[in-house]
Amino acid sequence: MSLNNTVSAERVHIGFFGMRNSGKSSVVNAVTGQKLSLVSDIKGTTTDPVKKAMELLPLGPVVIIDTPGIDDEGLLGEMRVKRAKDMLNRTDIALLVVDATKGIQPADKKLKKLFDSKKIPYIIIYNKSDLLESIPENSENEIYVSAQKGTNINLLKEMIARTLKTKEDEKKIVSDLVEPNDLVVLVVPIDESAPKGRLILPQQQVIRELLEIGATAVVCRDTELKQTLLSLGKKPKLVITDSQAFAKVSADTPEDIPLTSFSILFARYKGDLPAVVRGAAMLDKIKNGDKILISEGCTHHRQCNDIGTVKIPGLVRKYTGKMPEFYFTSGGDFPEKLSPYSLVIHCGACMLNKREMQYRAGHAEDCGVPMTNYGIAIAQMNGILKRSIELFPEALKELD
Repeated sequence: MSLNNTVSAERVHIGFFGMRNSGKSSVVNAVTGQKLSLVSDIKGTTTDPVKKAMELLPLGPVVIIDTPGIDDEGLLGEMRVKRAKDMLNRTDIALLVVDATKGIQPADKKLKKLFDSKKIPYIIIYNKSDLLESIPENSENEIYVSAQKGTNINLLKEMIARTLKTKEDEKKIVSDLVEPNDLVVLVVPIDESAPKGRLILPQQQVIRELLEIGATAVVCRDTELKQTLLSLGKKPKLVITDSQAFAKVSADTPEDIPLTSFSILFARYKGDLPAVVRGAAMLDKIKNGDKILISEGCTHHRQCNDIGTVKIPGLVRKYTGKMPEFYFTSGGDFPEKLSPYSLVIHCGACMLNKREMQYRAGHAEDCGVPMTNYGIAIAQMNGILKRSIELFPEALKELD
């Protein structure tokens, strides 16, 4: 996957935060080398978060986020501040832009506390340093710059890269489960919900990882799986299926071949797989009238047999024999108040970055609401959960 084609969910998210007129947007434009954000002497020029996917050397593919001033005022200002704070849930590194002529203000200190509470690495950028009589020395996570003069902008980019390097996450989607020359069968149903002319993102990413380590990916539909397995010259190391076809694929895959789903792989890759397995146990406790939130990380056109709004609710009713109430969110929407819900069932989160998915899981845990995902829930309701997570001992312990 080239840098230009790297999806936003796999890009480093760099968030710029600070007070109005600290020069956030000017610093954004200086760092990116583009007029990405509108710059003005009028306070509050940036009224909504501005996001841009781009290439930024020496960092590579990133998403730049410019946020409204954290000290915005009035009812509309409060809404803007909330949106700015919401951006923290998807920020991999926060850049706090401070007016160097005024120094750290109370609003800046509150932001620092937020960064610390959310465990977000951050750098404090003292902008307008050209207006100071003398410029103090930079430290490990503090730097003096001038967006207008271009002073220390390259040093800032190197500092960002250095900070991110120490926070690198080495998690893999699938390549740690197989060896070079292993054979992996990917089961991709082609039905009314499948996008025409392309594979969905999780399928693309799994294929790419397999190719990078020298494994062989064989792709087939669920209707051809049995014949595909018979025609292969050797036993596959692993079968990975779309969650919707779990029941049929499990029936057609011999017990001595490990089986899992794209959704389960992504639960491990972007979050806490044991916690998601624990969440599935709530399906056995659902009662009539319980509220279940089904949440997806992307927005898409709903098909007549949509997995989130049709198939999973149908499976839950059939499995539990109860009539719970279902509620739905998609894209960036995720409720702050989860206490009304007995269970959250989330999609595989291929369109959310790790930071946001981990926030959602942590928020559900803080609210005391179990959370599982599509693949785990479907495996549980088809009686094949243990088989589908046998590759992951830590998650398997949750079933003991």
